[in-house]
Amino acid sequence: MSQALLPIKIRRMQSQDLESIMAIEPAAFGSHHWSLQSFENELNNDSGCYFSATAPDSTSLLGYSGFWLIGEEAHITTLAVHPDYQGQYIGERLLINDILEAKKAGARWLTLEVRVSNEKAQNLYFKYGFKSISVRKSYYQDNDEDALVLWTENIETSRFNRLLEKRIEVMEPQFEAHPQWLQLKTSK
Repeated sequence: MSQALLPIKIRRMQSQDLESIMAIEPAAFGSHHWSLQSFENELNNDSGCYFSATAPDSTSLLGYSGFWLIGEEAHITTLAVHPDYQGQYIGERLLINDILEAKKAGARWLTLEVRVSNEKAQNLYFKYGFKSISVRKSYYQDNDEDALVLWTENIETSRFNRLLEKRIEVMEPQFEAHPQWLQLKTSK
Protein backbone atom coordinates (compact mmCIF):
# COMPACT_ATOMS: atom_id res chain seq x y z
CA MET A 1 0.00 0.00 0.00
CA SER A 2 1.60 3.19 -1.10
CA GLN A 3 -0.96 5.72 0.07
CA ALA A 4 -2.13 6.50 3.58
CA LEU A 5 -5.62 5.24 4.08
CA LEU A 6 -8.53 6.81 5.85
CA PRO A 7 -8.33 5.84 9.52
CA ILE A 8 -11.46 4.09 10.72
CA LYS A 9 -13.05 2.94 13.94
CA ILE A 10 -14.95 -0.35 14.00
CA ARG A 11 -17.62 -0.80 16.63
CA ARG A 12 -20.75 -2.86 17.25
CA MET A 13 -23.57 -1.91 14.91
CA GLN A 14 -26.28 0.17 16.61
CA SER A 15 -29.87 0.92 15.71
CA GLN A 16 -28.94 4.54 14.90
CA ASP A 17 -26.73 3.16 12.08
CA LEU A 18 -29.67 1.69 10.20
CA GLU A 19 -30.66 4.83 8.29
CA SER A 20 -27.14 5.13 6.87
CA ILE A 21 -27.00 1.40 6.18
CA MET A 22 -30.21 1.62 4.17
CA ALA A 23 -28.58 4.32 2.02
CA ILE A 24 -25.56 2.08 1.36
CA GLU A 25 -27.46 -1.20 0.77
CA PRO A 26 -28.86 -0.44 -2.72
CA ALA A 27 -25.56 1.11 -3.84
CA ALA A 28 -23.69 -1.99 -2.72
CA PHE A 29 -26.15 -4.72 -3.64
CA GLY A 30 -28.55 -3.27 -6.20
CA SER A 31 -32.26 -3.86 -6.01
CA HIS A 32 -31.86 -7.17 -4.20
CA HIS A 33 -30.73 -6.11 -0.75
CA TRP A 34 -31.72 -6.48 2.86
CA SER A 35 -34.63 -4.45 4.15
CA LEU A 36 -34.64 -2.23 7.20
CA GLN A 37 -36.65 -4.93 8.96
CA SER A 38 -33.94 -7.49 8.14
CA PHE A 39 -31.30 -5.37 9.86
CA GLU A 40 -33.58 -4.69 12.82
CA ASN A 41 -34.10 -8.43 13.15
CA GLU A 42 -30.34 -9.07 12.96
CA LEU A 43 -29.61 -6.56 15.73
CA ASN A 44 -31.92 -8.65 17.93
CA ASN A 45 -30.60 -12.01 16.71
CA ASP A 46 -28.60 -13.74 19.48
CA SER A 47 -26.54 -15.53 16.79
CA GLY A 48 -25.75 -12.31 14.94
CA CYS A 49 -22.62 -10.18 15.34
CA TYR A 50 -22.71 -6.93 13.34
CA PHE A 51 -20.23 -4.09 13.09
CA SER A 52 -20.05 -0.56 11.69
CA ALA A 53 -17.02 1.33 10.41
CA THR A 54 -16.82 5.08 10.91
CA ALA A 55 -14.14 7.72 10.67
CA PRO A 56 -12.68 8.08 14.20
CA ASP A 57 -13.88 11.69 14.59
CA SER A 58 -17.27 11.18 12.97
CA THR A 59 -20.44 9.18 13.18
CA SER A 60 -20.65 8.97 9.38
CA LEU A 61 -21.01 5.33 8.44
CA LEU A 62 -18.39 4.15 5.95
CA GLY A 63 -19.26 0.45 5.86
CA TYR A 64 -20.59 -2.49 7.84
CA SER A 65 -20.32 -6.24 8.14
CA GLY A 66 -21.55 -9.12 10.18
CA PHE A 67 -21.89 -12.81 10.68
CA TRP A 68 -24.01 -15.46 12.33
CA LEU A 69 -22.30 -17.76 14.78
CA ILE A 70 -23.75 -21.25 14.36
CA GLY A 71 -21.87 -23.72 16.51
CA GLU A 72 -18.23 -23.43 15.46
CA GLU A 73 -19.08 -21.81 12.12
CA ALA A 74 -19.17 -18.06 11.50
CA HIS A 75 -21.30 -17.42 8.42
CA ILE A 76 -20.53 -13.96 7.04
CA THR A 77 -23.90 -12.56 6.03
CA THR A 78 -23.01 -9.06 4.86
CA LEU A 79 -20.05 -6.82 4.12
CA ALA A 80 -20.49 -3.49 2.35
CA VAL A 81 -18.66 -0.19 1.96
CA HIS A 82 -20.15 3.15 0.93
CA PRO A 83 -19.22 3.74 -2.74
CA ASP A 84 -17.50 7.04 -1.87
CA TYR A 85 -15.05 5.17 0.40
CA GLN A 86 -14.28 2.09 -1.66
CA GLY A 87 -10.61 1.55 -2.43
CA GLN A 88 -9.62 2.52 1.13
CA TYR A 89 -9.42 -1.12 2.34
CA ILE A 90 -12.40 -0.56 4.62
CA GLY A 91 -13.94 -3.84 3.48
CA GLU A 92 -10.73 -5.69 4.27
CA ARG A 93 -10.50 -4.07 7.67
CA LEU A 94 -14.10 -5.08 8.39
CA LEU A 95 -13.29 -8.64 7.29
CA ILE A 96 -10.30 -8.76 9.66
CA ASN A 97 -12.57 -7.56 12.44
CA ASP A 98 -15.13 -10.24 11.59
CA ILE A 99 -12.44 -12.93 11.68
CA LEU A 100 -11.09 -11.77 15.04
CA GLU A 101 -14.56 -11.45 16.55
CA ALA A 102 -15.54 -14.88 15.19
CA LYS A 103 -12.40 -16.40 16.74
CA LYS A 104 -13.20 -14.68 20.04
CA ALA A 105 -16.73 -16.13 19.91
CA GLY A 106 -15.40 -19.66 19.38
CA ALA A 107 -15.70 -20.09 15.62
CA ARG A 108 -13.36 -22.52 13.91
CA TRP A 109 -14.51 -22.00 10.33
CA LEU A 110 -15.76 -19.10 8.23
CA THR A 111 -18.20 -19.42 5.37
CA LEU A 112 -20.16 -17.17 3.05
CA GLU A 113 -21.86 -16.91 -0.33
CA VAL A 114 -20.72 -14.46 -3.00
CA ARG A 115 -22.01 -13.72 -6.49
CA VAL A 116 -20.05 -15.53 -9.20
CA SER A 117 -19.69 -12.16 -10.98
CA ASN A 118 -18.28 -10.36 -7.92
CA GLU A 119 -14.59 -10.94 -8.56
CA LYS A 120 -13.53 -8.00 -6.38
CA ALA A 121 -15.15 -9.57 -3.29
CA GLN A 122 -13.88 -13.02 -4.21
CA ASN A 123 -10.32 -11.71 -4.45
CA LEU A 124 -10.61 -10.22 -0.97
CA TYR A 125 -11.85 -13.50 0.50
CA PHE A 126 -9.20 -15.54 -1.32
CA LYS A 127 -6.50 -13.41 0.36
CA TYR A 128 -7.77 -14.82 3.65
CA GLY A 129 -7.69 -18.44 2.61
CA PHE A 130 -11.32 -18.86 1.59
CA LYS A 131 -11.80 -21.60 -1.00
CA SER A 132 -14.76 -22.21 -3.28
CA ILE A 133 -16.35 -25.52 -2.30
CA SER A 134 -19.58 -25.45 -4.29
CA VAL A 135 -22.04 -23.38 -6.30
CA ARG A 136 -25.59 -22.53 -5.29
CA LYS A 137 -27.48 -22.38 -8.57
CA SER A 138 -29.78 -19.36 -9.07
CA TYR A 139 -29.11 -18.24 -5.49
CA TYR A 140 -29.72 -14.54 -6.08
CA GLN A 141 -33.40 -13.88 -6.72
CA ASP A 142 -33.00 -10.59 -8.58
CA ASN A 143 -31.29 -12.17 -11.60
CA ASP A 144 -30.98 -15.91 -10.81
CA GLU A 145 -27.20 -15.52 -10.56
CA ASP A 146 -25.28 -18.37 -9.00
CA ALA A 147 -23.39 -17.99 -5.73
CA LEU A 148 -20.02 -19.46 -4.87
CA VAL A 149 -19.97 -21.04 -1.44
CA LEU A 150 -16.64 -20.16 0.19
CA TRP A 151 -15.09 -21.74 3.31
CA THR A 152 -11.84 -21.33 5.20
CA GLU A 153 -9.72 -24.01 6.76
CA ASN A 154 -9.85 -24.21 10.54
CA ILE A 155 -9.10 -20.63 11.65
CA GLU A 156 -7.31 -21.90 14.76
CA THR A 157 -4.47 -23.51 12.78
CA SER A 158 -1.03 -21.95 12.83
CA ARG A 159 -1.17 -21.73 9.02
CA PHE A 160 -4.34 -19.62 9.08
CA ASN A 161 -3.03 -17.47 11.92
CA ARG A 162 0.21 -16.75 9.99
CA LEU A 163 -1.87 -15.69 6.98
CA LEU A 164 -4.06 -13.50 9.17
CA GLU A 165 -1.08 -11.98 10.94
CA LYS A 166 0.56 -11.07 7.61
CA ARG A 167 -2.58 -9.26 6.48
CA ILE A 168 -2.91 -7.52 9.85
CA GLU A 169 0.67 -6.26 9.61
CA VAL A 170 -0.19 -4.70 6.25
CA MET A 171 -3.43 -3.16 7.54
CA GLU A 172 -2.58 -2.28 11.15
CA PRO A 173 -0.95 1.13 10.63
CA GLN A 174 -4.13 2.27 8.89
CA PHE A 175 -6.59 2.13 11.76
CA GLU A 176 -7.04 1.79 15.50
CA ALA A 177 -5.27 -1.22 16.93
CA HIS A 178 -7.73 -3.96 17.78
CA PRO A 179 -6.94 -5.50 21.21
CA GLN A 180 -7.14 -8.97 19.68
CA TRP A 181 -4.44 -8.08 17.16
CA LEU A 182 -2.02 -7.45 19.97
CA GLN A 183 -3.04 -10.74 21.58
CA LEU A 184 -2.49 -12.56 18.28
CA LYS A 185 0.98 -11.06 17.96
CA THR A 186 1.99 -11.95 21.52
CA SER A 187 0.61 -15.49 21.43
CA LYS A 188 3.33 -16.79 19.08
